[in-house]
Amino acid sequence: MTKIYIIHENSEWTNHLTKRLEELELPYEEWFMDEGLVDLSSTPPEGVFFSRMSASSHTRGHQYAPELTSALFSWLEGSGRTVLNGSSALKLEVSKVNQYAELEAHGIRTPKTIAAVGKDQIIEAAKKLEKSSFITKHNRAGKGLGVQLFHSIDALKEYVYSERFEPSVDGITLVQEYIQSPEKYITRCEFVGGRFVYAVQVDTSEGFELCPADACQIGDLFCPVGEEPVQRPKFQILDDFDQEMIRKYEDLLRANKIQVAGIECIRNENGETFTYDINTNTNYNSDAEAQAGNYGMLELAKYLGEKLKTAKAVGI
Repeated sequence: MTKIYIIHENSEWTNHLTKRLEELELPYEEWFMDEGLVDLSSTPPEGVFFSRMSASSHTRGHQYAPELTSALFSWLEGSGRTVLNGSSALKLEVSKVNQYAELEAHGIRTPKTIAAVGKDQIIEAAKKLEKSSFITKHNRAGKGLGVQLFHSIDALKEYVYSERFEPSVDGITLVQEYIQSPEKYITRCEFVGGRFVYAVQVDTSEGFELCPADACQIGDLFCPVGEEPVQRPKFQILDDFDQEMIRKYEDLLRANKIQVAGIECIRNENGETFTYDINTNTNYNSDAEAQAGNYGMLELAKYLGEKLKTAKAVGI
């Protein structure tokens, strides 16, 4: 039976999609990628394969899920299967360095960032940055991993050489200029099928003192996944957003064969926009969507249904 295959390692982030697929009576199967086998000599089943693999999988005990998924993609794509958010998307998902390079290549401004391996090199990176305030974050991140705000080199040294220091799972720590928004919010632009769906404004004023660049993803409190955190931040879907920026984002997604994404940006006190994160495993805030009457997972389920119809027509 030709069906939709959902490739992931976190059911809590996936059941919002499967509920929509069931509403639309679309056949699907989940492939949980915590561990497994990829028989390269076998033939993949027919259908549409959609990835929700996350860079933060190691925080849930699934450290090598992205690597296993990469092997799976080589098998599926090599066999001509329809893979949505495949190898190109995964390359960006697990590396902010790759994200920033691709953003800059498409004329999209990012915060000044230096990648460092080694504690001494993290200190040197901060000195080289020459900023009064800066942050550290993990290269392979998600959920705000490793995000710390510093106002001096001495404060950074105290953290890096202490037991509190949290290394990145891939060994790469990013030292980045701190972009402060006077309005205390960031904006996340959501795309399905490579096309803009809506922008959501995320209020970061409620006690948030780390980098606004990860306001949507600092633990459960700031994660727009539609779960029930202790204290919900404010999310508001916007009627409109910078159309020139949207065009650049869509061009980037098309060039990287990414069908589903949430791209985050922030404006500084001069009104300059900085883009700092590409989420290819994107989630949506249910309260904001209900208020606006615009539902990301429903649009995604419809899109997957259309891709399944096409796959059935051509027999792959």
